[in-house]
Amino acid sequence: MKLDRLLGITMELLTKKRVTATALAARYEVSVRTIYRDVDLINQAGIPVASFTGADGGFELMSGFYLTRQHFSIDDFLAIYNLLKGIEGTAKGKYTTIMNKLGTLQPALLNGGCHEQIIFDMSTSERERTWVQPILHAMDRSNLIKFTYTSASGSCSERQVEPLHLYWEQGVWYLEAYCLFKQAKRIFRVSRISALEASSENFLPRENLEEGREENKALGIQAHLRFDSSIGPRVTEQFPEAFISVEGYVEVQTIFYTTAYAISVILSYGSKVEILSPPELKEDLLQELENIRNRYEIKS
Repeated sequence: MKLDRLLGITMELLTKKRVTATALAARYEVSVRTIYRDVDLINQAGIPVASFTGADGGFELMSGFYLTRQHFSIDDFLAIYNLLKGIEGTAKGKYTTIMNKLGTLQPALLNGGCHEQIIFDMSTSERERTWVQPILHAMDRSNLIKFTYTSASGSCSERQVEPLHLYWEQGVWYLEAYCLFKQAKRIFRVSRISALEASSENFLPRENLEEGREENKALGIQAHLRFDSSIGPRVTEQFPEAFISVEGYVEVQTIFYTTAYAISVILSYGSKVEILSPPELKEDLLQELENIRNRYEIKS
């Protein structure tokens, strides 16, 4: 995981005079390009890393810099520690080493000497916990994984993927992976995964996946919606970066990756929302409403 790798690189820089990007890439089983990105993030965090070229080149901390527990405030330590502790139940020991290292730098974290002002609740369903650990295991070893995936519309498909990242958002785990069947990066909701199996076959990190992600976005449904101002708070929470307020309304321009998901979101707002564009989405919504009406007419 990136957090573990960044901490590990920082610790190596603290204990060694100079370390090469090639050596770090081999140690953490990532590309040299990824190491350069990690070092850039470490620099942005305020830890000055100098880069040297040539046969004896590499990275080292700038002269006179020492990382001590004074570099972070107790509140900084506490926020990081509680975040890791909140996720520990699902990851099953994945972050114990990092937590112990933080505890060494600030013992008050371990002996209850800090008041927990911020609590991260990473609790999740048993179904998700079943798959998070083997996914993490496969990610660490760059192993391919196979599973059956059920989409939001209920269709099932067999997938073989290169696992890249795990995300936790609003109480739900998501797997970001490169799908070998679709030949593109995809996001999978972990609770919809079943029959997961890790392969002994390894994969090499792919470059330029960000470009592929932008292409995937272009394939989505560009929707323009208008909501009644009476439900403004809910709209701004669901679309925090995609809304604008106009007189009497809240308008949203966003991307839906599937028609089924777009329709489910729009229906959840009832008569409080209007589709401004695209016209195809309006037709899909009307067809779904007709299907609902027909279902109830048959039953009556």
